Amino acid sequence: MPPRRQISTFDWSTGVIALAAVAAGVTVYLREGWDRFLAILLGDVGVMAYMMPKVLAGCVIGTLVALLLPREVVTRWIGAESGWLGFVVAFLAAAILPGNPLTIFPVAGALLVVGADVGAVVVFITTWALIGYQRALVWELPFLGPDFTIWRIIVCLPLPFVAGILARMAMRARNKGGAA
Repeated sequence: MPPRRQISTFDWSTGVIALAAVAAGVTVYLREGWDRFLAILLGDVGVMAYMMPKVLAGCVIGTLVALLLPREVVTRWIGAESGWLGFVVAFLAAAILPGNPLTIFPVAGALLVVGADVGAVVVFITTWALIGYQRALVWELPFLGPDFTIWRIIVCLPLPFVAGILARMAMRARNKGGAA
């Protein structure tokens, strides 16, 4: 098992988001007053309270995936040595997997933890975002019709593979640069 990388709970991206939130809050307070600031703050706390159980459930799903999937199976099917087969398996899994970002991203993170290739995980996420059947059935077909939906899917088919290839190339370049 590769060594776990240390993950900081507060990194630069968290700092940027926190700074933007504080700046927005100060701007609302100065322009709209205390009552409007408090109304927005309470609304945001309500959204956070609504979303937190979903985020926690997604994290539990990701953890269970990491614990239940045997490392050997993951590395064989979508690991670094899986080649194109890993891309195809990730593509098919994501194309049929229903869910929202609160479930898909923890599953993708769990796949990385148990030995999946970065390129295959990029294919997984990109396929889910571009080709997921649930969106096509529920939103695109009724609103945009079959012609649009079919052509959009056909046009999007190669994009996850291109993204996966670019991710693999980037990781190889990063690893070569880090080793030098």
